[in-house]
Amino acid sequence: MDILSHIDNPKQLEKMYRDNKSEFKAAFDLVSSNIKDKQLFAYWHERLNYQSPSIFWGNRNDFIFILCGALLAGILVKIPAIFGLDPEMFYQRNIGFIVFPILTTYFIWTRSLPIYKTIGSAIVYLLAGIYINSLAVSEKSDTFILACIHLPILLWGILGFSYVRGEFKNASKLMDFLRYNGDLIIITGLILICGGMLTGITIGLFSVIGFQIEDFYFNYFGIFGLAAAPIVGTYLTQTNPQLVHKIAPVIARIFSPLVLIMLLVYLIAIAYSGKDPYNDRTFLIIYNALLIGVMAIILFSISESGKHQYGKLTGYILLALSMVTLIVNGIALSAILYRISEWGITPNRIAVLGANVLMLIHLALIAFQLSKQALLKTDKQRIEQSITYYLPVYIVWICIVTFLFPIIFQYK
Repeated sequence: MDILSHIDNPKQLEKMYRDNKSEFKAAFDLVSSNIKDKQLFAYWHERLNYQSPSIFWGNRNDFIFILCGALLAGILVKIPAIFGLDPEMFYQRNIGFIVFPILTTYFIWTRSLPIYKTIGSAIVYLLAGIYINSLAVSEKSDTFILACIHLPILLWGILGFSYVRGEFKNASKLMDFLRYNGDLIIITGLILICGGMLTGITIGLFSVIGFQIEDFYFNYFGIFGLAAAPIVGTYLTQTNPQLVHKIAPVIARIFSPLVLIMLLVYLIAIAYSGKDPYNDRTFLIIYNALLIGVMAIILFSISESGKHQYGKLTGYILLALSMVTLIVNGIALSAILYRISEWGITPNRIAVLGANVLMLIHLALIAFQLSKQALLKTDKQRIEQSITYYLPVYIVWICIVTFLFPIIFQYK
């Protein structure tokens, strides 16, 4: 956002602010030192940093949208029971369509996505739904399972498209989207914990008076609550950012060193355990799951720390964490290459190989920028760019695995 060029145009500033409040605030913080009108600076500073002492629940239209979205998500979850479908096959194919389209619609509405981008998003959802539900399934089809695993990530990418208004070259908006994901995990986790406590209390109270309501409660209340949690969580993070904006950076700073210590201890423990990812397939799967989790923590920590100025120690911890994760990734990559050389090519091995190569390159780029920032004090925006500009590469690979692997490997 070019705030300085419109500094004398209040109407344009207000429009820019209403189009994307979080991006406007980030841009304002960057150019604040160049604003010569102190009264104007004080006005916008107070407006952007004002924290309401109470929770803002939105207007009537917001409430109706969230209520309808939550009910729709619950109904989608109940489709197998309503129409007598195989629950395992339905959820395997359609788990991503329960929440992501509703969240995408929310951001299309609140961020005024252009009509042609809205239509494009709808077409992608429609084609993806038709594809996954018409995909041929043979017994023990690896390509089908891979498609079902990767498709929700593609739908997550469509959600990101609506969040950033299709501006994938805007690093600030993409980082804001990553922060939204971290904030959503935190607030949704709190909602689920509270919901779990309410469930336990309710079932316990009814059991005391002789009513066993476990099945009824879960089928008609619990399932709707689970589906609605990320929708309500999204609404709360967008209307009340103060709820998690102070918590998330603290969590990031606490868990970054803990994960670093865990990884170092884990690498040492592997040497003494007698197990290795080269010959133990289950161990390799768990190892790669660990790698993905740590990669997510790195992105979360950098995105949350990026909102505030962090000290040298945090910068060095993030650098060390990325370097150690590079070692973990290198071991995983060598293990999958070994398994391919020994037992040949399979869809699963190629999918894991591609994911490991992409993560290795991404980690190397992030570590390089973190080292420059820690040692040479370079602009922190370079780190954000190394994270965000690489995200479309993952989406391309996911599309290849989802749509081309079944054809390439003949649906095996």
